[in-house]
Amino acid sequence: MNKISEKQVAEKLLQIQAVKLSPAKPFTWASGWKSPIYCDNRTVLSFPYVRDYIKSELSNTVFESFPDAAVIAGVATAGIPHGALVADQLKLPFIYVRSKPKEHGMGNQIEGVLQPGQPVVVIEDLISTGKSSLEAVQAIRAAGGEVIGMVSIFNYGFDIAVKAFEAAGVTYKSLSNYSALIELAVEKGLVSATEQETLQAWRSAPDVWGK
Repeated sequence: MNKISEKQVAEKLLQIQAVKLSPAKPFTWASGWKSPIYCDNRTVLSFPYVRDYIKSELSNTVFESFPDAAVIAGVATAGIPHGALVADQLKLPFIYVRSKPKEHGMGNQIEGVLQPGQPVVVIEDLISTGKSSLEAVQAIRAAGGEVIGMVSIFNYGFDIAVKAFEAAGVTYKSLSNYSALIELAVEKGLVSATEQETLQAWRSAPDVWGK
C-alpha cells in the first residue's frame, strides 16, 4: 500500500468512527494496556459503501501480493466477516480459525475444508502485538496448510509484532497503519501538537504508557 492509499483507508475508518482517538481519556484494552486509540473494524460492516471499499482493497492486496493464494482464512472473530467477503470477491474457498478448539462436537479449531499443502492467505481486521494472528497461522500450519501471507485492515506497527512476524516467517500487508492515521489526524487538525507527542510516545512503549 502507498501512503495515499493508507491515508484514504484511515480517513474512512475515522469517518465511521471505527477508529477513535482520545489522548486525554485513554481506553483500556483487554490486555490491560492503556491506550489513546481504539480501533474496532467490526464497525465497517454496518456501512455498506465503506464495507465495499475495504473488501475491494483487501481483495486487491491479496490478488497483487499473494497471487498463488488457494484458500482465504479469517481469524475469529473480527477477521471472519472480512475474510468471507474477500473469499467471495476472489471466488476462493474460505475457512476460519478459532482462538482454540471447540469443546464440543468435532472439536475443530479450523472450520471449513483445508487440504494439506494448500497456499493460504490469512485475513485479520487488526494487528496489534501479533499474538492472536500468529496463533491462527500456527493452527493452519499444524493442519498442513501453507501460510503464504496475511492481510489486515489496520496495523499499529508495534516493534513486538514486527519481530514476531519475522520470527514466524510470515509476510504481512496492511491497508492502513498507525503512522498514516496520525499524519492524517494532524493534517485535519483532529489532534494538537501536544496530543501528537502523546500518541507517538504511546506507540513507542504501549505496555508501560499511562502507568
